[in-house]
Parts: sequence; C-alpha cells; structure tokens
Amino acid sequence: MNKNMPVAELELDDDTAAILKVVKNYELDFRPVGIEVKTGIPNKRDLNEWWFGRGIPASRSGIREALEQLGVRHSEQLLLRCYGLSLSDQYWMKPVDSELKWKDINFFEHDFSDDVGNILFGGRAGRDINLMSPCNTSDGWLKKKWKIIDKKRCLIKAGSHPYMQEPINEVFGTRLHQRLGGKNYVTYKVLWEDGVPYSVCKNFIDAGTELVSAVHINRSMKKRSQVSSYEHFISACDRLGIPGMREFMDYMLVFDYLMANTDRHFGNLGAIRDVETLEWKGPAPVFDSGTSLWHDKLTRMIHPLEEIETKPFCPNASRQIKLVSDFSWIPFDALRNLEADIMELFVPTEFMDEERIETLANAVTGRVEELRDMEAARKKRYASGNV
Repeated sequence: MNKNMPVAELELDDDTAAILKVVKNYELDFRPVGIEVKTGIPNKRDLNEWWFGRGIPASRSGIREALEQLGVRHSEQLLLRCYGLSLSDQYWMKPVDSELKWKDINFFEHDFSDDVGNILFGGRAGRDINLMSPCNTSDGWLKKKWKIIDKKRCLIKAGSHPYMQEPINEVFGTRLHQRLGGKNYVTYKVLWEDGVPYSVCKNFIDAGTELVSAVHINRSMKKRSQVSSYEHFISACDRLGIPGMREFMDYMLVFDYLMANTDRHFGNLGAIRDVETLEWKGPAPVFDSGTSLWHDKLTRMIHPLEEIETKPFCPNASRQIKLVSDFSWIPFDALRNLEADIMELFVPTEFMDEERIETLANAVTGRVEELRDMEAARKKRYASGNV
C-alpha cells in the first residue's frame, strides 16, 4: 500500500520477510520510484532491494545484542512487526483481507512504542515488548531512534567512538547553513545525557509526503557508460520532473566541502514527493551531515589542505567541488570568524579536549580560505577568457 492506495498484492516469507511473488497488480504508478516494470509486472529483485533497504542494516552499532532482546533473529523480521510503516514515507504492507486502514495505524498521527528505540540504544527489555515502532524501518550504522517530543516526531542519533563528535557536527552544520543563507536544510540541536551528546532533529516528512532517496532516483533510468554519475543523477531528476536539483546540488556540495563531509552518499540525498498527487516538491533538505569535520581522525592528522575522500560523485573533495557550476552566491563575508562557532559549540568533554577543538576551529577557517582562493582563481580564468 502507498497510504490508502493499493499498489500490488505480494507473497512474503514469514521467516525472512522476503518478497517471494507478485500475485496481482493494482495501481503501479504509486509504486516506489526506481522499481522496474516489464510486461506489466514489477521486478521482484527491485522490490526486495527496496523492501530490505527499509530495515535496520546488519552494520548498525549494537544490533546483535538488540535483536537478541527483541526476540528476532534478523532485523528484516522487524519490518513485518510494524507492517513496514515508516516515518520517511507512507508505504506499508496490509495483510490480505484485513480491515486495517492507514489512518488507524500510521506513525505520523498515532503514538508508537519506545521499546525498540530504547533497546537499540542499549536499554534493557521489559516483559511485554511492543514492536510497533518506526525504529524498525530506520537505516544507517549509527545508533538512532524515533521519539515523540512535544508532539513532534524527532530523530535522536548517537555519535561514534572515540570522539562522539557527529552530533555536535550536526549542530555546527546548522550554524553553517545559517551563515551561508541556506533555505533548505534540517535544523539540529544537541541533547546531553550522562555527558554523552546526541543530535536531535524534527522529521521533515509529513503524512502527505515521502522522501525518495537518490538511490531510487538513479534507478529510475538506465545509466549510460559515458555519462558521469553526477550528470546521470541530474538527468534522472530532470526526467522525473524534480525541480531545482542542479542549483540545490551547487549549495550542498559547497556545504559538504566546508564541512569536510566524507559520507554524503545516495542514501542521504534525495527529493520529496506528494504521495496523493505524485507531484515532486523539490530536493529534500540537507540532512545527515555528522560524518564530517575529521570526526574519526586523530587530532594531529587534522589539516584543512589534506585531500579528503568523498562520496557520492567523486572519490575526493578536490574533484567533487569542481562539479559546482557557480560560486558567485557564496557569502564569504558571512563566513568570517567561523571558528568562533566551533569554539562555542564544541565544549571539552571526556571525549574531546581543548586542543582538538582549537585544531578543528583552525581547520574550518582554512577550509573557507581554500574555497575563497578557488573562487578567485575561477574569476581570473573567466576574466581572461580561459574557461
């Protein structure tokens, strides 16, 4: 089902949750983006890749211990315990002949259990565990959980050892968006519990929209061998009718460059679509930028001019930043004294000391100056006609 719209009748394996067979088609226009249809039948492999992609990955920190407490052998089994419901879209699995309706069970309009989220964060299980949770359909390798805070659906996410830096990186990213004059980004705050930082953000999807990742946007058309992954993605967006993606990519790539982001992959980049009309709203806001600012590097290895490995279009930052078509919009004056934000937001803890914070501040400043030099060199080339 896509909210109230039946898409297809499927046969699933109770043990593995795998889709075994497409029994009957209904409204295939409402199927997930990127699932190929041949001779009127959705591709079963594509369906399974989409379906299992909704689950908690095996790489999630602490997942083995959590599954043991939850009483399931594989994280995929959790999908069926919540009908596949998510807080990122409106797809769900309705049992055949069931009277269940989306309006009665969706997580956007109804409370959900905290049991799964608490266990995923290392908590102990009670006797009667309620598995009806959107945490069952959350991807990523860092610990995370959905929680209702002040009636808002919020995602709480942990950091990684040894520095536990990712949550504070997200908050600094919010400050950087503000300085850049960004208009399409997720706002993050930090939550401290027992001296450990966690990032918190409100859900940017509501009961009438869905997040479609770049993974599925890319799969909506076949990539030609001579076309770069960047141009293929832009072409796929154009073909689907997603407005404003190239301009958005200019902004996001500059933001990621300044953040020294090493994990902007096709799963945390995408677009938003109306689930009722299938109209594309535009690019999804910039989110999930915590794996940045040398989060896993020793302090002595942090340097703004160091070549950084990147995703998803190029293997390093110096090549990927060249995809930006226009630097003229960057408000360099607003980026002055950016190191003050680092010194304000990053506080000494048992995970980070003052030396590391000061090193990060200097590195971010150096990153800004490097980008300013690139823009100056580009202007010089345009002035000389050597473009």
